[in-house]
Amino acid sequence: MSYTLDTVINRKNTHSLKYDCAAERGKPEDILPFWVADMDFKTAQPVLDALEKSVRHGIFGYTESGIPYVRALRSWYMSYFGWEIKPEWLVKTPGVVFAICTAIRALTHPGDAVLIQPPVYYPFSESIRANHRKLVTSPLILKNEHYEMDWEDLEKKISENDVKMCILCSPHNPVGRVWTEKELDRFSSICRKYSVRVIADEIHGDFTYPGHRQTVFASLRHGEEDFTITCTAPSKTFNLAGLQDSNIWIPNEILRRAFQEEMVRAGYSQLNTMAVVAGEAAYSAGRPWLENVKNYLKENLDFTRKYLTEHIPGIKLVEPDGTYLIWLDFRSFGLTDEDLEKELVYKANLWMDMGILFGPEGSGFVRMNIACPRQTLGQGLEQMRKVFGR
Repeated sequence: MSYTLDTVINRKNTHSLKYDCAAERGKPEDILPFWVADMDFKTAQPVLDALEKSVRHGIFGYTESGIPYVRALRSWYMSYFGWEIKPEWLVKTPGVVFAICTAIRALTHPGDAVLIQPPVYYPFSESIRANHRKLVTSPLILKNEHYEMDWEDLEKKISENDVKMCILCSPHNPVGRVWTEKELDRFSSICRKYSVRVIADEIHGDFTYPGHRQTVFASLRHGEEDFTITCTAPSKTFNLAGLQDSNIWIPNEILRRAFQEEMVRAGYSQLNTMAVVAGEAAYSAGRPWLENVKNYLKENLDFTRKYLTEHIPGIKLVEPDGTYLIWLDFRSFGLTDEDLEKELVYKANLWMDMGILFGPEGSGFVRMNIACPRQTLGQGLEQMRKVFGR
């Protein structure tokens, strides 16, 4: 089955957070959005077919995923990541952020230290603070437009703050790093040394560019399964965020039980019917669509790189290993973050996530979502050129 991704689909008046909520969030009504991480592509046809069949059935009672759902997930992770998962490890949640908050409450105590590596997905810090834990940061290092972990700082921060939990963003959002197995081994050795539990947010794991391979952190062979909560979802992979289906893998029975007990306290149990239907169809038959999307994203990345080089050389692309989010360096313009946002919003008429949201280390940077038709991407870059180009 072939998929056409060049078609621009009007998402206005569809209750879209990305397109319909500009005014209420203080942005111009007609602003062009590249901020929130969902795609402007229709999902895979097998998913649409499965959802339509369920709608025609017409009954939407309490729903459990069942064996076919888990079988599809097991096949996916074994085939593409070499990770053999067991059905009993699976805990289903409405979202990864929900799972992160649940894990923080279930596996740490108020006042305990939880570490993140900024600039990083901003709900991490919000989740830690909102649950009355101590936020500890070990910032990534930018070397030659390439981010690395600061190993010395990481171990020092864990040791000095008696860190109980680390949130690993893998692949990393927003800087686009796909951590190598060697890097993950080193990260693991530090966590094992200090008995630190790990939440591995691997929601973008299906998006890697040629030459890079996603390694599931828990699949390493040093006991990582015993202290890791792995967060995955079809939401990013198949553009299903609105259906709220996340698959959380917790091999350690004690940790899993604690997590499930915290979910009971939150009052959550089953996924909604459409989430189950879509998730099963996506993992069973959605791979051709995903491969097509990944090829298109690679072309979008090439297009963006070329456009910036030729027309807006002051903006530097931090070359991503994966994800459909790119990290753009605007520091050469010497603008404050407030002024940079004003230029983007009120002159370029573009809505993107300002880097400062991801931590102080993101100052002067901007995150842009390139999962859209090339016409939309080209329009956004042209609007950017009129303000920042030569």
